[in-house]
Amino acid sequence: MRPLRQTIPIAQALQLTAEAAIPISRTEQVRLAEANGRVLAQLIEAVADVPPFDRAAMDGFAVVAEDTAGATRDDPRKLRCVGTVHAGRMPSRGIARGECMAIATGAPVPQGATAVVMVEETEQHGEEEVRMLAPVSARQNVSPRGGDLTAGATVSRAGELMNPSRIGALAATGVNQVEVFGRPVVAILSTGDEIVEPGRPLAPAQIYDINRFTLSAIVSTHGGVPHVLAIAGDTVSDIRDGLERAAAADVIVFSGGSSAGEKDLIVDVLRASGEVIYHGIAVKPGKPTLFGRVQGKPVLGMPGNPTSCLSNAYLLLTPLLRRIARLPEYEPHTMTVPLARRVVSTPGRHQFYTVAIVDGLAVPAFKASGDITSMSQADGYFEIDSETKIVEAGEMVRVMLF
Repeated sequence: MRPLRQTIPIAQALQLTAEAAIPISRTEQVRLAEANGRVLAQLIEAVADVPPFDRAAMDGFAVVAEDTAGATRDDPRKLRCVGTVHAGRMPSRGIARGECMAIATGAPVPQGATAVVMVEETEQHGEEEVRMLAPVSARQNVSPRGGDLTAGATVSRAGELMNPSRIGALAATGVNQVEVFGRPVVAILSTGDEIVEPGRPLAPAQIYDINRFTLSAIVSTHGGVPHVLAIAGDTVSDIRDGLERAAAADVIVFSGGSSAGEKDLIVDVLRASGEVIYHGIAVKPGKPTLFGRVQGKPVLGMPGNPTSCLSNAYLLLTPLLRRIARLPEYEPHTMTVPLARRVVSTPGRHQFYTVAIVDGLAVPAFKASGDITSMSQADGYFEIDSETKIVEAGEMVRVMLF
């Protein structure tokens, strides 16, 4: 056994991890329909006015605004309807004073018209006479050419996170492909002679691999592409081979093999192949986490216990990956609620304590580092600093929701 005699505070671990995260420079072209959630890598300017013509902002009648002056329901202004303009069709003619033209929302405004009277403010009498029941001012209910974007205007900048509205703005300019920053590839390697891939029968003393799935979910959620490698055995050669197989990835994540046992060998392999930045964090769960670099690439060695692994993935892998992927800093939803029952913490270790929210109370859900239900049956966690030994029932706690 090789016990961890020195640990660093979680704040220092977060800082060291962040400092090792180099934003990705690789880019790729994607179809606009696939750009949601991606980070733009180019400046995009409008190549034409949007909209490209004056268009009706609602269904009604295109008019010369002055012809409606003083109109009321008791004293309407009578105009002669000379046609209809449908969306996607150009007007067959313009209009003059005393005339109007029926128009659909989005249709081009005919030449000579200066406003649109909404259909609810009109009455039609016969085939040609339309009575205007309310006045409109010039440009009222008209979306002008270039009113949204003018040719040459900036639509989006490099570094912006694509969302539905920004994608819509690009579509309005006719863009159908964009250059985005690549998603970091994260190699995920579970280690341990006792680990078996789900779907296969368990031999005595074996357990199913949980961490490959929880880590893959974290990676997919936060801008990365998980690349799961075959399980590595508890030998230096197996772990070294696994590290070599992971070499093409942008980030490498091990689970298991980072603790203090005689077969916890990742730290030895990492030290021989690159550098160890830290090994051991004063946190519960997840104390035996290690972090380093191989050929400039970040390497996280997560504890094998599923709760410890997933907890530290939220804390360390998520911000590391988002920084590399150029995504905004993750801000989880929180709620402040009373603690349902007393919690005793481990002195000297910053604890992340899982809870379920039940009837407005934070009900402790943590069981043990090896129990994944400590996370799956929880809604989030609250933090207990290293100086606090007891959190009493009824005390208000700030829960970070998963």
